[in-house]
Amino acid sequence: MSPDYSPLRLDNQLCFPLYAASREIIRQYRPALDKLNLTYTQYITMMVLWEQTRISVKDLGARLYLDSGTLTPLLKNLEAKGYLRRERSKADERVLMVELTDQGRALQDACLPVPQYVGSCVALTPEEAATLYHLLYKLLSQLEAK
Repeated sequence: MSPDYSPLRLDNQLCFPLYAASREIIRQYRPALDKLNLTYTQYITMMVLWEQTRISVKDLGARLYLDSGTLTPLLKNLEAKGYLRRERSKADERVLMVELTDQGRALQDACLPVPQYVGSCVALTPEEAATLYHLLYKLLSQLEAK
């Protein structure tokens, strides 16, 4: 009797449509973000800073699911653009803090149309979008726990 290879079929993988959908969604962001001279990863980093104007690099990485090897050059690039500054914490010099600048705050206004633009590219009902959102965060929390 030959082994059952069906678990190795691409169509049977949950990870593949997640991967492909993620790539395609990010691709939809590109035209809007190119106009702002931002990558998708820079954009989501700025989103966190618009919520919390000062945050440690460690907490920022945890929030964005990014490791320091990815985050460090990204933050240097955003700092060079004038959107943030990095400095050691006065309370603990081992902690590197990231703080939004006035120029970074001003970028928020320019980015305001981006979510609507990308949302118009995705044909989900509000209910479907909410269900997908909750399922994805449920999946993330389960994977984080392992």
